[in-house]
Amino acid sequence: MKQTGPNGDASAEAANEFVTPAMRLLDLQTKHRALDARIHEMYEFPYQNQILLQRLKKEKLRLKDAIIRLKDDMIPDLNA
Repeated sequence: MKQTGPNGDASAEAANEFVTPAMRLLDLQTKHRALDARIHEMYEFPYQNQILLQRLKKEKLRLKDAIIRLKDDMIPDLNA
């Protein structure tokens, strides 16, 4: 029997699921690519929203930093 959340959905089961570092990395990379595509789309319009574009770029950089940190954490320390 599936567990259901307070709204009657299966979110309680998903919340209990273990997320591996590799799964987290894949999720971050997917979000990074999606932001990159959206930024490129915005450049096609001559009067794009500069504030939104700046926010998307900052989010993309934040994701890139998170990806790099996660990759570093996944590589074993050879000096240990």
